[in-house]
Amino acid sequence: MQCHLLYFARLREVFGTSAESLELPDEAANVAALLDLLRARGGVWSDELASGRSFRVAVNQDMVGADAPLKAGDEVAIFPPVTGG
Repeated sequence: MQCHLLYFARLREVFGTSAESLELPDEAANVAALLDLLRARGGVWSDELASGRSFRVAVNQDMVGADAPLKAGDEVAIFPPVTGG
């Protein structure tokens, strides 16, 4: 299944891209599996998406947890927490 990934703020800068389309294997059927797949790229991917790092995930513009299911055509946004003032 193919999903469209978006990266924002610091993550966009360190990953060197703001978006990509990714063909996910059938076993990457939820956010946790997608994050594992991205961490497997190594380098900044494993560093920035490591357990304990602060980032949020939205699927089709709804904030979700790691157990959120994914389906073909979903838009997944990954971004650091935002502060304002």
